[in-house]
Amino acid sequence: MENIISKVSCSLLKVEDGLDDEACELVSGLELSIGEGADSINACLFKAMKNNNGCGILLLSDIFGFEDSSTREFAYRVACNGYNVLVPDLFRGDPWAKDRPKSMFEQWIASQDPQRMANDIAASAKWMVDEFVAAGISKKLGVIGFCYGGGRVIEVLARDQGACFGIGVSFYGTRMDPSIASDIKVPVLFISGDNDPLCPISVLRDIETTIGRGSQVVVFRERGHGFAHRPASPEEDGDAEQAFLTMRNFLNDGLVINN
Repeated sequence: MENIISKVSCSLLKVEDGLDDEACELVSGLELSIGEGADSINACLFKAMKNNNGCGILLLSDIFGFEDSSTREFAYRVACNGYNVLVPDLFRGDPWAKDRPKSMFEQWIASQDPQRMANDIAASAKWMVDEFVAAGISKKLGVIGFCYGGGRVIEVLARDQGACFGIGVSFYGTRMDPSIASDIKVPVLFISGDNDPLCPISVLRDIETTIGRGSQVVVFRERGHGFAHRPASPEEDGDAEQAFLTMRNFLNDGLVINN
């Protein structure tokens, strides 16, 4: 295990109004390896150093992988609100690169074995559960995903059926299978834009209805794919902020208060 510790001042992040700056002063980042040998998974753990609420979040990245700056900045910010956030390398060192020809995308995504990825996600979740048990904590986990990772959120929750995870948040999930929604036993927050062809709102509403259990669909008008963690304009910045606050409140009510 390679241990690389870094401390990031939360003054470098957007801290929500009304959140005590002192409670959010430091976040630690730890690069680690889960498992052994060929089955090991690289990951990064972001941990709140003050007012840690004892809750764990598994964050599933978009196609650009766990080392992407937008994903890591979002993970830091979630940790800054008191959480322990684990971001695994879903693509085993082979994320999609922005300079690759788009014509190669389907070939690349087909090379990412779904069963291997499911096993890696399960191993990451087990690692977090084991760490919590060792620390005397029995709280359930939350799972957050963006884009491709957002689509995997419902797969994770359908397989888990409430055993490890108590809540989920899917940002504009792609390649989702609505037929498995009936297996999900916990509430899920779906956040998307109404101008996103990769994540049809009608599909999200059907999944929300099937799951029930306090699930919600929050739609941002005139927003496309990726606006919440990759805002590209001042207008998207505002909606990204609102999306984060919506997620934060959903996690707090469902994971912190009711866990």
